[in-house]
Amino acid sequence: MTRARVALVNPSWSFEGSVYFGCREPHLPLEYGYAKALLEAEGHDVLIVDGQLGGEALAGPGGIARAVAAFGPDLCVVTSAPSYLFWRCAPPELRVPREAAAALRGSCGALVGVGPHASTTPRAALAKLSADAVVLGECEEILVRLAGTPRARWGEVDSIAWRDGRGPARVQGGPHATDMARLPALAWPDDVVRRHAHHHHRFDGELRGLGAEVEASRGCPYHCTFCAKESFRDGYRKRPLAVVLEEIDRLAAQGVEYVYFIDEIFVPDRPLLEALRSRPIRFGVQMRIDNWSAEMLDLLGDAGCVSIEAGVESVTEEGRSLLAKRCKLTTRELVDRLVRVKRRVAFVQANLMDSRCDRREDVDAFRAELRAHGVWANDPVPLFPYPGSPEYALLWGPPDDLAWERAHEHYLARFDAFSDVQEVRERGGRPRALAELEARGAEVAGG
Repeated sequence: MTRARVALVNPSWSFEGSVYFGCREPHLPLEYGYAKALLEAEGHDVLIVDGQLGGEALAGPGGIARAVAAFGPDLCVVTSAPSYLFWRCAPPELRVPREAAAALRGSCGALVGVGPHASTTPRAALAKLSADAVVLGECEEILVRLAGTPRARWGEVDSIAWRDGRGPARVQGGPHATDMARLPALAWPDDVVRRHAHHHHRFDGELRGLGAEVEASRGCPYHCTFCAKESFRDGYRKRPLAVVLEEIDRLAAQGVEYVYFIDEIFVPDRPLLEALRSRPIRFGVQMRIDNWSAEMLDLLGDAGCVSIEAGVESVTEEGRSLLAKRCKLTTRELVDRLVRVKRRVAFVQANLMDSRCDRREDVDAFRAELRAHGVWANDPVPLFPYPGSPEYALLWGPPDDLAWERAHEHYLARFDAFSDVQEVRERGGRPRALAELEARGAEVAGG
């Protein structure tokens, strides 16, 4: 097997003018942590170059390029989303990854793109990044195969799109799903953990200690129309409990006091919750509260949960049905569950989306009732039809090379008001067009 030097690059993210819904703070790049462990187990030399958590020396494409050049990799990987946590709601534009890729050219061997863009529109991502290959789906195991296979034989590797120099880009196989039993307990360097002061989605008062992200499971058995997971993180899989606990214990020993489970759907898991109850860790989750009994909600609070983002989406049974939520509870029952769990969990959010099927007065009444009991329900967020979501397929069919442009243009034409989590304060409060956002990356690439 070929032994390779592999650089895993998380760009220095910025989101000005983007419709991006995710958090702007740095998060642990879990996919890179797993990939590094698997690559090193096969004898490869690996360096994670993180533009968000790497400190001042890595701020901006130039700093990243210098670090990569000093390492001298045979393979350089660039992601199109800041951490697995945001693959389902990535910035539609490839401005930042494009800038990073342009800066890296000449300081690395083959350039490989990973992330939601490569997974849903591989040919377009390959062209925009001017990459040698992109990975379709979850990337950890595929990166091991690419690193261990001479480039002339990449035609033997499934779940990639690549250029062989003899014609148009070749797409081989479909999106890959990682074997979760193969993923070890992650061990992050002390200096990386010390720079992670952020407690994701935590609003219960003064924050103390360090934060981190972990995952106990990946994927979701539901197929809600708005969720972009058909090309990655789709089928539900659990990590072994002992591995999850080993990872959490390592983080706690490094001074972490809060972890956020990035699981698409944090399900009732009594052994995990019982184990967490005996550990000095507080945690946050995203979940469907209709899957939780009153008893398990009590245990969730007792185990140390201090933050819940509960996907309600619509305030009516009809609205949730249109979104294919397959919700087991009525709106009244959802309110009762949310109010109950608020007695034990410091911050509880009912997440709402603007699907344009709920009356404003119904939304206001729902939010007001929950607010009276200390539960926060956000103003409904405009629904973006991400490529790889059932919503996109309902509108236009399978994603093609222009899927991100089509979805972005549709979104800007449909909505006049935007969420307060989006950085759209400039230009009269509207996000910029995708082509305008990507123009800067194209200029850097051309220069």
